[in-house]
Amino acid sequence: MDEYLEALDGDMEQALEALGRELSKVRTGRATPKLVDGVVVPVASYGTSMPINQLATIQAPDARLLTITPWDKGTISDIERAILAAGLGLNPSNDGQLIRVPVPPLTQERRRELVKMAKKAGEDSKIRIRHIRREYNDMFKAGEKDGDISEDDCRRLLEKVQTATDAFVARVDEVVAKKEAEVLEV
Repeated sequence: MDEYLEALDGDMEQALEALGRELSKVRTGRATPKLVDGVVVPVASYGTSMPINQLATIQAPDARLLTITPWDKGTISDIERAILAAGLGLNPSNDGQLIRVPVPPLTQERRRELVKMAKKAGEDSKIRIRHIRREYNDMFKAGEKDGDISEDDCRRLLEKVQTATDAFVARVDEVVAKKEAEVLEV
């Protein structure tokens, strides 16, 4: 049963990592290459869509600017259009070689919207963690019903599952609170 508890921790850790990836896309007042990580570029010349990080080098030379250097200069306008269409509130401009994306300072209203997005991502992560808890609880209860696990062992395992769930939910709250403070920082 210890293997199952280790798997439970691994599954919940994955939910926490997914939250981290989701929150990295939430913009703070600072430029970071992760801002455009989720942008998928439909490249007309290739006849397919590709993530922006597979088409260009993305850098943040200072806190208010992203530079995107496409490896194939023919994709520069496709990348620019994809950034505009992504709804990130960014306005790229290019000089034929390089795309500059100034990152404007956040308004108070936009900061509140971003905090809501972060809290929603946190809530979604908590739902995933609770779903994992339910799966393991059901598995342990079925094991008890089949006679594979004693009633005392089942109760002990259910308590451990709940303890792990509480710990991961607390970690989610910490991560979201940290991101909220980062977004609200002027």
